[in-house]
Amino acid sequence: MKMVRLAVAACVAAMAMGVFSSADAAQTGVASYYKSGKRTANGERFNPHGYTAAHRTLPFGTRVLVTNLKNGRSVIVRINDRGPFAHGRVIDLSLGAAKVVGLISSGVAKVKVVPLD
Repeated sequence: MKMVRLAVAACVAAMAMGVFSSADAAQTGVASYYKSGKRTANGERFNPHGYTAAHRTLPFGTRVLVTNLKNGRSVIVRINDRGPFAHGRVIDLSLGAAKVVGLISSGVAKVKVVPLD
């Protein structure tokens, strides 16, 4: 967990310095989470405690920085599934990633999604 926090801090610092120029690719919208399923759209076994997510269009394997805009907490996740299928949502996080950004109690939150690769 400490390594994840350090990686997120490094990415946030790099974004502030302008190292990542993916501002055009960044999305802001509502995130939700899911905790059940057998297989993801790319064929992997779903791990609810992993740091993965579902996105409609980003390629499988893309790593993204997801920041909860209400509390500022961030997590890096890997896209391995398709969705979300609920109208108005931009990303579905696995349970493990949702815990990191503080999404569990509310179920949904406004987030910023920035592709890193």
